[in-house]
Amino acid sequence: MTKLDAAEAFRGAENVVRIIGHRGARGILPENSMIGFEFALNTGINLLEFDVVMTADFVPVITHNHRLHAPTFREPSGLFISKEQPISELTLDEVLQFDIGRIDGTTTYGQRFKDQAQIDGIHVPKLDDLLNLAARPEHSNTFLMLEIKSDPQRSCDMQYRKRLVKEVVDAVRVAKLADRTLLHSFDWKLLNLCQQYAPDFPTSFLTHLNPPETLEGEDSSHSVAPDFTGLSAQIPQLIKDAGGRVWCPYFDEVTKNMVTAAQDLGLVVAVWTVNEADDIIRMLDIGVDAIVTDYPGRVQRLIADAGMRPNI
Repeated sequence: MTKLDAAEAFRGAENVVRIIGHRGARGILPENSMIGFEFALNTGINLLEFDVVMTADFVPVITHNHRLHAPTFREPSGLFISKEQPISELTLDEVLQFDIGRIDGTTTYGQRFKDQAQIDGIHVPKLDDLLNLAARPEHSNTFLMLEIKSDPQRSCDMQYRKRLVKEVVDAVRVAKLADRTLLHSFDWKLLNLCQQYAPDFPTSFLTHLNPPETLEGEDSSHSVAPDFTGLSAQIPQLIKDAGGRVWCPYFDEVTKNMVTAAQDLGLVVAVWTVNEADDIIRMLDIGVDAIVTDYPGRVQRLIADAGMRPNI
């Protein structure tokens, strides 16, 4: 069988829709954790999505927000944190003192994931931790959708942005996973930096046309994304022109015609983040290539029920 590249691994085919584990398997295990990534891989999910930021001592770590996340970060005392410090101002050792294995069910964020397991002794992984896992021989078919988080507070700091891209890309190269990694972002200018520094890495362009003003517990990407006012129908062509290989739109903002138009341009369409059965079925019906989900097993089941397959 011909070896897939890091973009083609996310492309569907006739009766095939790919499944991408969002932050591992956020719906059932601590998000962006090694136990979550291992679970996804052990259940046949070979496409992983995750988020990378950089510590004060320039170590790429896997976590979604630019600050410590109050609903999931606990002090050594066991109490959830009350102060969300910027991760860019903390060293790796300082970040690792927090436990991320539980979720605060009293928060709006925690109430979204009622089935998430509660586990002690889980810590923020370094990017190297996941790269080393994916590099194992038994995971040779694993591909990574690596989202570089763009800090709105540092959007004009070109030296910092270049350092962030360099540290991430160099780590992937050292692990010999350049041919299995997509660079992924809402920040199209950051993706341009990725293309300049690492032209051999495919790029994946995230979009969210109508994001809520606030989504409690989640950093917003709206301020670092392009302004698509009056341009929504042109997004696939804009991505193609920008050198993108993958379009990753919010699932509720795409139609069958939009998916077809993007695929006709050669783009892979991977929708995020699809968790409810009716929405998953609609994505299958409109012909997306891949589904990013917090509940990989749920998507596996619905794909099977539809007579389709998640793998080629």
